[in-house]
Amino acid sequence: MNLIDTAFARLKSEGKTALIPFVTMGDPDLATSVAIIQTLEKAGADMIELGVPYSDPLADGPVIQRASERALRHNSITIKDCIEIAEQSREAGVKIPFILFTYYNPVFQYGLEAFFELVQSKGISGLIIPDLPIEEDEEVRLLAEAANVHLIPLVAPTSKDRVTRISRKAKGFVYCVSSLGVTGVRADFHTGIDEFLSMVREATDLPIAVGFGISSREQVARFEKQCDGVIVGSAIVRTIEDAIPLLNSADTREAGLKQIGDFVAQLKG
Repeated sequence: MNLIDTAFARLKSEGKTALIPFVTMGDPDLATSVAIIQTLEKAGADMIELGVPYSDPLADGPVIQRASERALRHNSITIKDCIEIAEQSREAGVKIPFILFTYYNPVFQYGLEAFFELVQSKGISGLIIPDLPIEEDEEVRLLAEAANVHLIPLVAPTSKDRVTRISRKAKGFVYCVSSLGVTGVRADFHTGIDEFLSMVREATDLPIAVGFGISSREQVARFEKQCDGVIVGSAIVRTIEDAIPLLNSADTREAGLKQIGDFVAQLKG
């Protein structure tokens, strides 16, 4: 059974909602990414999105763009490096599911079959490719299913009549975009977000998770009542950005990790 399914089944039996942090791999460096993943699990994360740094991101706002620029500028990190962080995290004792968040071009450049062999061997349970529309995802979807890796689609309030078609092909969960535009902290969400989430809920038996713009415990709590999972990206990446001066010194590294863990524990509630 896929670890994402196991995690959602456990949370449902406990009456809980998944907290799913997003972090950019290699920011500030690969070894620290493993330490951050360990910290997130200890702070209450139920699964983690591993963001692959990309120079031309479609969905990422300025905070995550800066994280990608740091990772690419200082470390020249590759998609293979990001996937291997999952294996290193498992060796460090992390048990929660990993979801790789990447764009299609790095996957295509690596080679589809070789990519899925690598993903499967390193313990990745889910895959999000925001620039791969369902009309063109058949080859990737079939390879993902063969590797027992859930291809998780995004649906937005503007998806409208495509919500049902997209949700029917989903595996693991359906990622509901709370706001139009790129990722980033927001005070308000799309008008009609509640009706949109209800529409997605009716379209699928899978868990639904909401993301984009969620940054506080109050906002997480608002969506816990409607969704099976809440995804927080930019607010956590910004917390990591603020902690980089501490993370870069051996004397203050633990203080930096604590700062990140405390924020995620606060989100968890």
